[in-house]
Amino acid sequence: MNTLKELLFPPTESEGAKRLTILAIITLILGLIGMVDRIINGHIHADYGSYIPWGLWIAGYIYLIGLSAGAFVVSALVYVFNVKVLEKVAKLALLTALATLIAALLTVWSDLGHMSRAWRLALRTNFGSVMGWMSWLYSAYAVLLTIELWIAIKPDLAKYANEDSLRGKICNLLNFGKKELTEEDKKQYRKTLKILGSIGIPLAVAFHGSVGAIFGVVGARPYWHSGLTPIIFLVGALLSGAALLSFILMFWRPKLSQQEFEDIMKYLGNLILGLLLFDVLLEWAEFSISLWQSVPEHAEGFKLVLFGHFWWVFWIVHLGFGVIVPLYLLVKGRVPKNVAIAGGLIAVTFLSVRLNIVIPGLNVAELEGLKHSFTGPGLVFKYVPTIWEWLVFFFTISVGAWIFLLGKSLLPVLDVEEK
Repeated sequence: MNTLKELLFPPTESEGAKRLTILAIITLILGLIGMVDRIINGHIHADYGSYIPWGLWIAGYIYLIGLSAGAFVVSALVYVFNVKVLEKVAKLALLTALATLIAALLTVWSDLGHMSRAWRLALRTNFGSVMGWMSWLYSAYAVLLTIELWIAIKPDLAKYANEDSLRGKICNLLNFGKKELTEEDKKQYRKTLKILGSIGIPLAVAFHGSVGAIFGVVGARPYWHSGLTPIIFLVGALLSGAALLSFILMFWRPKLSQQEFEDIMKYLGNLILGLLLFDVLLEWAEFSISLWQSVPEHAEGFKLVLFGHFWWVFWIVHLGFGVIVPLYLLVKGRVPKNVAIAGGLIAVTFLSVRLNIVIPGLNVAELEGLKHSFTGPGLVFKYVPTIWEWLVFFFTISVGAWIFLLGKSLLPVLDVEEK
């Protein structure tokens, strides 16, 4: 019991980090209730239907997969582009990318009508389908992430392999009983990381761009049908992933001097500010052109976002807490506290952006009068996520959170190789 307590609540951790761990415990318990209901009762307690077949879980999936892609690109800045200032947080970025990837795949898995048939997407792939390609891209990305994380922590495994602790046993297992690496070994590992990172960048662009393409190629949904859609997905992924990492670093960070920490947070602050402004520019272009051209089919979805029943999701959650407040904090000064708060707000509220992509696009009938022609259970153009849907989503994000929490405790991702 003491070992478990020390694993979950290390004495060196801040009170803030311990509170987040408690929140992860509560979220997991609540999420398990929702997941049991999902497995037993299927989709009965979900609010989507035939007219609106996608809801919270699809929005959550593209939200989490974006966090993963963004966090991975931060690690690639180190291993591929040799950005020295971020060197000591690259392993943490890889762990964050892996944790959010698994959470994303669990979320989309929960949305399947027959969860047990997920394997067919990979083994019976229709390569004329974007979704078919995605199954292979995700698999390749997951394998690459796992290998890259192992190689990144390899130089530090031997330091802890002899510890009489759970971390020591795991490090010894991952190190295959080998001794510390020579300088030549370490040099070779750095080259391998550069190669893997170079492969991973186009892979991350491809799989997240393909998520955007799934929406962008649907000609029957004018709200989605745009060449900008994949680009908007990519920029949003980079923004939300970098923002999440900046928030995490306020609670869990490697052994850094105060100056090193301030330099890292300033760099991330500049990166987040630039991406946020670019994302706002793309959003302005998309909204203004679609509304200005006055084509009803194109404008209807955007009007729902701005003036529909859930107008507050855009104006208050996204624009207020996800754009204006972070902009104010970052312009005021890229000091660690401002960057972390801005990053946390962007990372959390970005779910509203994904919800405003998925649901309004389905809320507009493809044929005029369709909503009045066929009515009944599931044949309505109104969708609000149920408490059961939220509980399942809590489960998937809590799984990702626990992968991160256990990973940072059991693996040397917060330790820095001594040069």
